[in-house]
Amino acid sequence: MTKKTPNVPPFRIHKCTGQAYVNLNGRRVYLGRADTPEAKQRYSREIAEWTANGEQSLEKPSDLSVAELAARYWRVIEDKYPVQDGKSTSRGHVWVYKASLDALAELYGDLAVSDFGPLKYQTVRNSFVRRGVSRGTVNKMIACVKRAVAWGVSQELVPPSVHHALQAVKGLRRGETTAPDHPPVKPVPIEHVNAVQPHVSRQVWALIELQLRTAARAGELVGLRPVDLNTTGRIWLYSLGEHKTARHGHTRTIYIGPAGQKVIRPFLKRRAVNAFLFSPKEAVVKQCEDRHEERTTPASCGNTIGSNRQREPQREPGDHYTVASYRRAITRACEIADVPAWHPHQLRHNAATILADEFGVATAAVILGHSSPAMTALYAEANHAKAVEAITKIG
Repeated sequence: MTKKTPNVPPFRIHKCTGQAYVNLNGRRVYLGRADTPEAKQRYSREIAEWTANGEQSLEKPSDLSVAELAARYWRVIEDKYPVQDGKSTSRGHVWVYKASLDALAELYGDLAVSDFGPLKYQTVRNSFVRRGVSRGTVNKMIACVKRAVAWGVSQELVPPSVHHALQAVKGLRRGETTAPDHPPVKPVPIEHVNAVQPHVSRQVWALIELQLRTAARAGELVGLRPVDLNTTGRIWLYSLGEHKTARHGHTRTIYIGPAGQKVIRPFLKRRAVNAFLFSPKEAVVKQCEDRHEERTTPASCGNTIGSNRQREPQREPGDHYTVASYRRAITRACEIADVPAWHPHQLRHNAATILADEFGVATAAVILGHSSPAMTALYAEANHAKAVEAITKIG
C-alpha cells in the first residue's frame, strides 16, 4: 500500500493587492509581492516547515496552549512507542506519559504555554501525590511533563525560559513528601505459588512455570508463538525483536531449558506457527467443557448447552493473554486459595534469587536481560556459556 501524498497548500495571489499568500491550517500567511523571487522562496520555506511539523503551522510560543502542546507531544510518544500485534512495545512508558499529559491538560489546558511556570508545574505534581501515587511514579510522571516542555522548546513552540525555569524544581525525595514509597519487590513463597494451581487455567499455570524456569518478564511470554522459538539446540532460544530496552540498542534472548521445554511442548501440538501458545479463548472453551462434564442435572432438564451464554458479552476472550489479564487471573486464584495476593513480576525475582545465589550476579544478569556497558564489554561471551549451563539446571 503506497503512502498517501499530502495535499500541499498552493501558492496563491491576492488579485487586488498582488500579494502572495498560502493557507496553512486555516491561517493565511502572506509572502510578499507575488512577482518577486523572495515570495517564492518564503513559500518554499513555509511549506517545508509545515511538512516537517506534521502538516501543522508553526505557532509562536505565546499562541500555543498547554492542551495543544500535550496533544502534539502525545503524537510524538505514539510514534516512539508504536503498537504492534495490538499492544504497545513499552506499555509502562506509554501509560506514564498518557496519565501525565492528561493531568497536565486537565489542570492547565487553556493556559498559554508561555505562562506555565514552576508553581503550576508543582501543582501538577501535587495532584499526583493527592491521588496516592507512589513517590517514584510521581517523579516519573512529572519528568514526562518536563520532557514535553523540552520537546516544545526544540520545536520552537515553547519559550526556552519556560523549560529553564522548570529545572529549578527537583524530584520528590524520600522523607520529604507524603507520597508513599513502594516496598521492594520480593520473591513469592513457593507454597503460595503452588496454592493457585488448582484455580487457574493450564495456560496461566504454564506461564507461571515458564517465568520460574526462565526468569522472563510476564510481558515477554504472554505473546509467545512457535515461530519465535529456535528449537535446534539443547537449549531453546527465544529472541525478542521488541522489548523493554530495545530502544537502547540492547538485544534480549530468553533461554529455555529442559524443564521449560516440557511446559511448552503440549502447546506446540497442532499449533500454527504464528498462533499464540497461551490463548484465553482455549482456556474458556476448556472451562466450558469441564463444567459440562461435571454437570449433574440431566440434559433433558434445566438449560441446554450454550443457552445461558450472553449473546453480546462486554468482553470476548483474546487470542493471547495480556500482562493485566494474566495478573487478574492470579489475583482471583489467590483469593480462592486464601493466600496473600502476589503478582507475576515477583516470579522473576524468585528465579533471579536462585540464579544469583547459585551462579553469580553476572550470569544472572545475562538471563534476566540486565546490562551495563562494563558488564556487556567484559562478560558477554563468557556469560553466554554460563547462562546455558545455569538454565540447563533450573529451566
